[in-house]
Amino acid sequence: MTSRIDKRFAQCRAEKRAALVTFIMAGDPDAALSLDILKALPKSGADIIEVGMPFSDPMADGPAIQAAGLRAMRAGMTLKGVLAQVEAFRRDDADTPIVLMGYYNPIYVYGVDRFLADAKAAGVDGLIVVDLPPEEDVELCLPALRAGVSFIRLATPTTDDRRLPAVLANTSGFVYYVSVTGVTGQKRPDYSKVATAVRRIKAHTDLPVAVGFGVKDAAAAAEIGANADAVVVGSAIIDALARTLDADNRGGPAAVAAVSKLVNELAAGVASARR
Repeated sequence: MTSRIDKRFAQCRAEKRAALVTFIMAGDPDAALSLDILKALPKSGADIIEVGMPFSDPMADGPAIQAAGLRAMRAGMTLKGVLAQVEAFRRDDADTPIVLMGYYNPIYVYGVDRFLADAKAAGVDGLIVVDLPPEEDVELCLPALRAGVSFIRLATPTTDDRRLPAVLANTSGFVYYVSVTGVTGQKRPDYSKVATAVRRIKAHTDLPVAVGFGVKDAAAAAEIGANADAVVVGSAIIDALARTLDADNRGGPAAVAAVSKLVNELAAGVASARR
């Protein structure tokens, strides 16, 4: 069966453009507002949505996403709540792919089999779990594939040609190329190196290659979208949301408007890349 992720990439290829992948943290700054933002993303131009699973020790995340996770946890967001958000989103949107992104510990505590069953029932299409290397595929990757949930692996500038086959072995949906070393949202990528890296990964796989980390505006999205199959934006969206919050981290319609405006600009940048 063709997945939502496969269908969306096929649609973008037919439209001769890269896909726009947007990230938000579930429950940031509270469950109701984050659901409103989630529902607004496809209307603003997001093709695929990554939904963060808040965790207390997010080792790969920069300050913006760390802060978003803390706001979400303080507001009471749990992994069960994350799945409830996806389920609520699916009542109005049966087509936009949803990928959960985070760390293994909350899933382990929840129970892998129970989590995969609940995620599939809620309408989750894929997982990005940043602290599970290929050597641990038996823990979650292989069970996810058996459950019909894509397991999306990260490749980095330090993933050489000897390591890349192991990284790609059980990857499905797409490959997420982390364009800079370090944590999210802290550096701008070298666009010439990104193009070379995408070509190198594509020599090893037929999967789409999405590029993220360091994309902050429409111009950067256009640069990445000229060569990659998808452009991933996270920290810039979180920052746009955070700027609308009051001193107590409360937000309202201005948060939805700010995120929607930025995503619309990013989508326009991606669409312009191959004209």
